[in-house]
Amino acid sequence: MEAVDYHAEERRKAEFNLEEMKIVWAGSRRIYEISDRMARLVASDPVFRKDNRTQLTRKDLFKDTLRKAAHAWKRIIELRLSEEEANMLRSYVDQPAFTDLHWGMFIPAIKGQGTNEQHEKWLPMAYKMQIIGCYAQTELGHGSNVQGLETTATFDPQSDEFDIHSPTLTSSKWWPGGLGKVSTHAVVYARLITDGQDHGVHGFIVQLRSLDDHLPLPGITVGDIGMKYGSGAYNSMDNGLLRFDHVRIPRNQMLMRVSQVTREGKFVQSDVPRQLVYGTMVYVRQTIVSDASRALSRAVCIATRYSAVRRQFGSQNGAPETQVIDYKTQQSRLFPLLASAYAFRFVGEWLKWLYTDVTQRLQANDFSTLPEAHACTAGLKSMTTSVTADGIEECRKLCGGHGYLANSGLPELFAVFLPTCTYEGDNVVARFLMKTVSQLGSGKKLVGTTAYMGRAEHLMQCRCEVEIAQDWLKPSVILEAFEARAVRMSIACSKRVGNFSNPEDGFAELSPDLLLVATAHCQLIVVSKFIEKLQQDIPGKGVKRQLEILCNVYALNLLHKHLGDFVSTGCITPKQGALANEQLRLLYSQVRPNAIALVDAFSYTDHYLGSVLGCYDGNVYQKLYQEAWKDPLNETVVPDGYLEYIQPILKQHIRTARL
Repeated sequence: MEAVDYHAEERRKAEFNLEEMKIVWAGSRRIYEISDRMARLVASDPVFRKDNRTQLTRKDLFKDTLRKAAHAWKRIIELRLSEEEANMLRSYVDQPAFTDLHWGMFIPAIKGQGTNEQHEKWLPMAYKMQIIGCYAQTELGHGSNVQGLETTATFDPQSDEFDIHSPTLTSSKWWPGGLGKVSTHAVVYARLITDGQDHGVHGFIVQLRSLDDHLPLPGITVGDIGMKYGSGAYNSMDNGLLRFDHVRIPRNQMLMRVSQVTREGKFVQSDVPRQLVYGTMVYVRQTIVSDASRALSRAVCIATRYSAVRRQFGSQNGAPETQVIDYKTQQSRLFPLLASAYAFRFVGEWLKWLYTDVTQRLQANDFSTLPEAHACTAGLKSMTTSVTADGIEECRKLCGGHGYLANSGLPELFAVFLPTCTYEGDNVVARFLMKTVSQLGSGKKLVGTTAYMGRAEHLMQCRCEVEIAQDWLKPSVILEAFEARAVRMSIACSKRVGNFSNPEDGFAELSPDLLLVATAHCQLIVVSKFIEKLQQDIPGKGVKRQLEILCNVYALNLLHKHLGDFVSTGCITPKQGALANEQLRLLYSQVRPNAIALVDAFSYTDHYLGSVLGCYDGNVYQKLYQEAWKDPLNETVVPDGYLEYIQPILKQHIRTARL
């Protein structure tokens, strides 16, 4: 195939330093260099081939996943990769596997909820993968309602053991990744029962399979729950089912940092607040937000590159047809998603910092910031995953009919990402906001993401200072509009909840309104973190200017989509809303010359993108044609089944049956 860069002219249009933008996207030069090295390492290794993934049977796909996970572990050991490098390598392998849960939930759960003694016993084995773990919380009958879990862990003081049992069909553990066929151990969440008293849900380390022959241990029924949505996609993961028939484990396998059971069977709550379990959730959620930015940026990269290649209509006097990316309708759908990818990346960076800060505080027995971190990560996880799932599907539509092909990379990307909208779905931010509103006027200083509520009196009265469209380019104007909207919606909703004699009835009745309040708050966080990013020292010619444009696109597009909230709460006037839309259209024209370079800044290899439409060189049509001939149906000219089914129809050899 001739080496031609069909995007070369687009790349020449860029008004910023691409290498510097790559570093800004990565977070630092060091991370950029590590990421680039790991991406190229995976792309150059034939074991990590993935272009045939959607054509494999479930069994072959799963075996292929095991092979890749084992090879990745081998390379990690051979190259003596750091934990950061190893995580990046696994992410670029880009195939959901049991290792995701082992490193992403099993180990963090033990680190966060285990004692020092439990760390010393279990973590060395887990880090060396001498045991492989999963996170068994969700049950057939309960997911988000963790307190409703039915699995029991009953303490037997005579044997100093817990009896782990699944008393009902709906108590079967259902969905844990890695459980179905691979995990040797699990952190199992069950109702702790001592002396007939139920102490709620706690975590236990339970061995599931023999380390000699991998067979399930006595009393354990375990298997895979079956095919999931899409071809390839998440079907490489062995999501499992698990039932316990009075399985015995030693008392010291209860995770005991938060609470303990003594040798005599006495339940003891430690000085550590029970909210400590939120620490693991904060870690998982901040990871999911980062995953959302990565998934959305992949989809946007594919759609942007293809939109610059695809031409439709507009031809006059033999001139080339118009590039699809030049149509305003395409820009108005695509460029806000491009801006969102950058916005989610930067809020993901902040969440990583927040998790590190919370962890350091927890180690010093400072739990003051944990409730807010728990709430805002829950809200941001919910918001970013929903936007990303919708955004991937929108990118597929923006690629027209070719986006429906598996080799576009978009259908499988959508199917892989979709589960994130469901798991870790607890959205507690609305309750946190209502509690914050109730404390206004108490003199308590508000910090963190709710600090703006400390200026509630001003924000309830202020009027937007926009007279011309360009006024919407002022960060202070944008920020105050989003703050005013969030605080006014929160206070109004709090008053409505207060009208109920039982607050829980109010929460139940007004749950749709509370969701809107939570969304407004989370959108404010993302906008504010984008603006904060712009206040940092950003090197590189034109880089800061392009980020300012994207920040304004992100914020004004949100204002456009939620115009009713901004106008109805009195934050802006309808005329000011119209001026925001006018400015938004002008911003699209400023994104356009830089669109290809802005997605190049993601620095994704063609292997990682896995898309004919999103290939770096833009040689889309030749590659589409070549890929078509690789399909198994084209291995024979005459299809299997022709003699049995097609020929009889064509030759009219089908007998007419009498009724």
